[in-house]
Amino acid sequence: MRWLRNVRLPEPEPAGPGGGRRWRLGLDDDGHVAAVDPIPAGSHASGEDWRGDWLSPAGVDLQINGGLGLAFPELVPGDLPRLRELLALLWDDGVEAICPTLVTCAVAPLRQALDVLAVARAEHRPGRCRLLGAHLEGPFLAPERRGAHPLEHLAAPDPAALEERIGGFRGGPDADIALMTLAPELGGADAVIAALRERNVVVSLGHSAADEAQAAQAYASGVAMVTHAFNAMPDMHRRAPGPVAAAALRGDVALGLIADGVHVAPTMAVLLQRLAPDQVVIVSDALAPYGLAEGMHRWDQRPLIVQGGSCRLEDGTLAGVTLPLLEGVVRLARWSGRPGRAIAAATVLPRRVLGERRSLPDLLMGRPLGELLRWQEGPDGLRWQRAA
Repeated sequence: MRWLRNVRLPEPEPAGPGGGRRWRLGLDDDGHVAAVDPIPAGSHASGEDWRGDWLSPAGVDLQINGGLGLAFPELVPGDLPRLRELLALLWDDGVEAICPTLVTCAVAPLRQALDVLAVARAEHRPGRCRLLGAHLEGPFLAPERRGAHPLEHLAAPDPAALEERIGGFRGGPDADIALMTLAPELGGADAVIAALRERNVVVSLGHSAADEAQAAQAYASGVAMVTHAFNAMPDMHRRAPGPVAAAALRGDVALGLIADGVHVAPTMAVLLQRLAPDQVVIVSDALAPYGLAEGMHRWDQRPLIVQGGSCRLEDGTLAGVTLPLLEGVVRLARWSGRPGRAIAAATVLPRRVLGERRSLPDLLMGRPLGELLRWQEGPDGLRWQRAA
């Protein structure tokens, strides 16, 4: 048995460079994690000294819209080779699994994209990011909060409209559809939420004009997440707390956060994580130009301007990013001074949204060390590498 000592796991820890519990990990002859034991304070366990570096699973991205020029809602069978390249790129960028996000589009392209994703999911190989069930972002969105979503493809919430789009597809994290974003205050949304929950699809509030009371009712009805908190929804105001405050007050609703410093100011991102440390989940919201050079690209038929990692339509509407998921971890850790918490927000907590209930030590057991991430904190901030 090979042993690693003085390892930190990404969990809430006291502030400061010495904070956080230390662990000792045992690796079997094949390099798989066979033991994860806490080290009592003051003890000196044997093994390779990691000097307080963190060990985590790789990232899980619940909201990513494409990459290498591919927009997930536009997938056709001929895109499979480039989709495989994208999944290899994501693996190299430290991402283990994604919920490919299909923004609002027409019915036929949506169903075709789900078919293509099903083929790619069945082809999974080591060294590629795994495709989880898709995240359908729309079409049941508030028109006034639609952001870059095309108005002509929005629809009123209705079980028949839902069936038209996803009938014949399976729900669940490892099936066709894992997650759906909608505006719960719209008429008919309650019936759609119930239908989605029956299919084992996680429902998220987003592109919504819901006030605090409407959001609280939605969470009580089974809505379990907020899509890109603060963006495309009412802000948190002292007299109108809004959907983010209602979620934080409950304590059991995940708060998706685009941690680029543009969608949400760094101070607000840090305050949100301090307010709800076990709820903030970092998402990339990466678009089709992810992995490509900056400049002029497109969103459906509209020009998309990519500059400094941000994507905007010609009218200035913020549409997404091209930054890797783990760059959000690095930035949030720098802003907050809480690296363990930032790491957990992209590697551990997204799994909780999709139903994972094992503790982190149990989650690591049996995993090859080479599939995990080692995080080190230095003068230039946090950086990561494969653990072996």
